[in-house]
Amino acid sequence: MSITIISVGKLKEKYLKMGIEEYVKRLGGYTKIDLIEVPDEKAPEQLSEAEMEIVKKKEGERILAKITSDHYIIALAINGKMRSSEALSQDLENLLTYGHSKIAFVIGGSLGLHTDVLNRADDQLSFGKMTLPHQLMKLVLIEQIYRSFRIMKGEPYHK
Repeated sequence: MSITIISVGKLKEKYLKMGIEEYVKRLGGYTKIDLIEVPDEKAPEQLSEAEMEIVKKKEGERILAKITSDHYIIALAINGKMRSSEALSQDLENLLTYGHSKIAFVIGGSLGLHTDVLNRADDQLSFGKMTLPHQLMKLVLIEQIYRSFRIMKGEPYHK
């Protein structure tokens, strides 16, 4: 299995980089993981609905350019399906069992994902109704992927 995390924006915060690097290292024994960052679209703070749609469309095009036809896409979306860590682990194991060995998780920018990306997604995952910085979500996601592999392998991991 190979896992790709495609996210909008360049990660700048050192503490987030360090956390992500730690989980990438830990995941090395379980799976190949690639982190792809696409540029975010520069935009002023105050945007009209039409301007927001344009920003999301441009970021969505950059995301879709990184996706291949054999990727199983899981989009992080506030309206996606919430899962427990155990359920996510089971879902990943099922994907592997049934021939989906290339999985890509997609994290949108500060405005979220364009409908073109959501429509391309095979599944949508939600971490709850709270709004969290998309860069922090990358760390939370990679930790949950690591936790999923530990659960899959029956290895201890704190609850």
